[in-house]
Amino acid sequence: MFCNQCEQTSQGTGCTDVGVCGKDPDVQSLQETLLYGVKGMAAYANHARRLGKTDDEVSAFIEEALFATMTNVNFDLESLLELVLECGRMNLRVMELLDEGHAEKFGAAEPTTVKEGTQAGPGILVTGHDLLDLADLLEQTAGMGINVYTHGEMLPAHSYPELKKHAHLAGHFGTAWQNQHLEFTQFSGPVVATTNCVLIPWESYADRLFTTRITAVPGCVRLTDNDFTPVIEKARECQPLVEQLTGESTVGFHHGVILGVADKIVDAVKSGEIKHFYLIGGCDGAESGRNYFTQLAQQAPQESVILTLGCGKFRIRDYDYGTVAGLPRLLDMGQCNDAYGAIKVASALAEAFDCGVNDLPLTLAISWFEQKAVAVLLTLLHLGVKGIRLGPEPPAFITPNVFKILQEKFDLKLIEAEPPQELFQLSS
Repeated sequence: MFCNQCEQTSQGTGCTDVGVCGKDPDVQSLQETLLYGVKGMAAYANHARRLGKTDDEVSAFIEEALFATMTNVNFDLESLLELVLECGRMNLRVMELLDEGHAEKFGAAEPTTVKEGTQAGPGILVTGHDLLDLADLLEQTAGMGINVYTHGEMLPAHSYPELKKHAHLAGHFGTAWQNQHLEFTQFSGPVVATTNCVLIPWESYADRLFTTRITAVPGCVRLTDNDFTPVIEKARECQPLVEQLTGESTVGFHHGVILGVADKIVDAVKSGEIKHFYLIGGCDGAESGRNYFTQLAQQAPQESVILTLGCGKFRIRDYDYGTVAGLPRLLDMGQCNDAYGAIKVASALAEAFDCGVNDLPLTLAISWFEQKAVAVLLTLLHLGVKGIRLGPEPPAFITPNVFKILQEKFDLKLIEAEPPQELFQLSS
């Protein structure tokens, strides 16, 4: 552990093995888990608030949770674990609010084919998670002859009717956040980063990178309101893009879409056409070990459906998985916050088969990187979901003893060096 949050810190630098106050590494671990979960939940809550969706109970919990991480306020593992799981419950509510906000503002998401690459002419690239920023930009660029492209976790925007009605929402360019340096260099127009997952830019594109509100990087223009005039002016100054289409993909398998064909899915499971479901998604990253998720998806048996969400999808989406029971085997459910949708689908299937979620033929392999993924994991644990495989690296803030508690309660596992064969053995 390392703690320097009070004046009596050891030697004025920080307590390590045990705090001067008596805090031990396991207490510190749960306090940090709670803190990171709240930070992730607050990011989702911020998006929801911008869409007019709030909940006083959530706001009150954030205060209580932060209070619980104060100096000399809580040394009790059991009560801290309760707060950690309560954070999961509150994050579920926040994701529900955000889901409602998206649907009310932009319409019900629907399967949509998206062109990938660029078309000839001026263009603006939008990355991040904030669909409202994209909507404002589309409105302000209407009729100007400037194409707008999505990047990274903005890809699901193409599935919302009120966004895709804009003909100049021209397609998607690029992959996950960690590839920004190369991809933003290759894109000749301005880039708008709407949320976290923005990298400190290379000089090759720093003069055309814009950020919104609290998102900021040194040397770039930060927009403090929804006036995108500087971005539009930069798009007119920059060299136009050339036509370079690289393919197309289908997104928009929102939980409403999947539940709309739930009867078909249930019948396919009963007949044996579908024998297993894999949820493979979460955060992407640059470190080694994430090819585990690629291998898992590509080795998944033909009689299975793969649900994916978050930028972890970019590890598995460039592959032809074919169809099963008349459905695409790979169903892109959206952004990381759309884990709410995956929960809705799993709950509906459990209800249809009169069993618990843990009794479903379901494998969960989650890649994580930062605090929002922590919040989603806590939501799954709050719901009692067991057997989750997490990776590629274990959270550094989780002590061995705390991880052992999570293993005992939830059968939480770290991913293996490569997917074990047991994950591909289907019940008859």
